[in-house]
Amino acid sequence: MGAIEHHGPHLPLITDALMADEIATAAVERAAADGLDVWQLPTIAYTKSDEHSWAPGTVWLDSETAFETFVQVGRAVSLMGAGTLVYANGHGGNTALLQVVLREVRKRYGLKTFLMPTLTRAPAPGGEDRDEHGLGIHGGAAETSMVMHLRPELVDLAGVDNWAPPHLAEFEYIRFNGGPVSFGWLSNDFGTPGVVGDPRHASAEFGAALWQASVDQAAASLAEIARFDPMAAR
Repeated sequence: MGAIEHHGPHLPLITDALMADEIATAAVERAAADGLDVWQLPTIAYTKSDEHSWAPGTVWLDSETAFETFVQVGRAVSLMGAGTLVYANGHGGNTALLQVVLREVRKRYGLKTFLMPTLTRAPAPGGEDRDEHGLGIHGGAAETSMVMHLRPELVDLAGVDNWAPPHLAEFEYIRFNGGPVSFGWLSNDFGTPGVVGDPRHASAEFGAALWQASVDQAAASLAEIARFDPMAAR
């Protein structure tokens, strides 16, 4: 699961779809080489990106259409004879909806359903703090570094700035990721060019580290998913 959406002036519209497809492909190839019976569907690029709908180039589905599309993929997979469906997601705007999809597909079609991210965290070379204080969620150092690793010709760092809204780091409970209080937002809410993060810290070296960590985690996740049995404790 990717997205076609605005990623600031320095990254391509295909950023999320590119990363999701590349990481998932490498993970599936590794899992298959390790003996897992795993198959990869083509990446879904048009998803729930309405937080970027203000920006030219973004192509998004509304929540109802996206939900039904993701569920109908589950219907098709169930008719193939597969027992498990994994949504490997590279766009944060899909996460909440996909959590609902997991249960709906499980209920309607009996598949075991799972959601996992494609991009994960990794230590930055040299130990620098490139997490942007938890604010690097869109077009920041991680995504920029990953695209620099995968497709450097698509990155233009001329004029990049620190686009992580520093005042948001002062809040203890209201956070983008992991905090107890979440909030609705659009990517043009923060006085930045649609970016939440600091791409000045990006590098191809950091992208390579992120790539390795992401493929490792995705492949290991597929192996664990393959042996998961909710009844095993009985």
